[in-house]
Amino acid sequence: MFVGERMSHPVISLTPDVPIHDALVMFKKEHIRRAPVMKDGKLVGIVSERDLLNASPSPVTSLSVWEMNYLISKVTVKQVMSKKVKTIDIDTPIEEAARIMADSKLGGLPVVRSGQVVGMITETDLFKIFLELMGARTKGIRITAEIDDTPGTLAKITKAIAEAGGDFISFGQFSGNDPSTKVLTFKVSGLKKDAIQKVLVKHVKKFWDIRQS
Repeated sequence: MFVGERMSHPVISLTPDVPIHDALVMFKKEHIRRAPVMKDGKLVGIVSERDLLNASPSPVTSLSVWEMNYLISKVTVKQVMSKKVKTIDIDTPIEEAARIMADSKLGGLPVVRSGQVVGMITETDLFKIFLELMGARTKGIRITAEIDDTPGTLAKITKAIAEAGGDFISFGQFSGNDPSTKVLTFKVSGLKKDAIQKVLVKHVKKFWDIRQS
């Protein structure tokens, strides 16, 4: 799966001279929390809802409503946007986008094709992918178990489930408590909890949780 398959598009962007009040109104209308800033078709910055709110007067200010409105009208996106913008190519694997965003503590990245902005990939897009990967919207038996990290263990587990008549809805593998183990979290349909535990008892080091989900 690549960024281009899950990015938000078409691009909702701003120009540098937009007043921050107008930008906040647009953010609320479009249900977004960040947007690229474009000038003459080129990316010149990125602005987030937090940037805009931080530039607004405090609710406890002693200024009058008219004074506040006057000051806000003078502040534009250009004055609060981030000029150093990380971008990501449309053909980048989605997990690489997640790594970059997590390492850089970014809530979203403009997506480019041949240098042109064609979309945005955001933390919300990644959350939706995570829900799919973990089968969160599909009913089944959810199992979390610790296994030995040895060649062939995963094959034995999937074979045991399949031969018992089960069908995998989702499958995730995570680091264990030590380098010699792995933690599996997967969801299965077509089998009951007792049956799953019975067919896997030879292949699992420890069951952490088995539940209807």
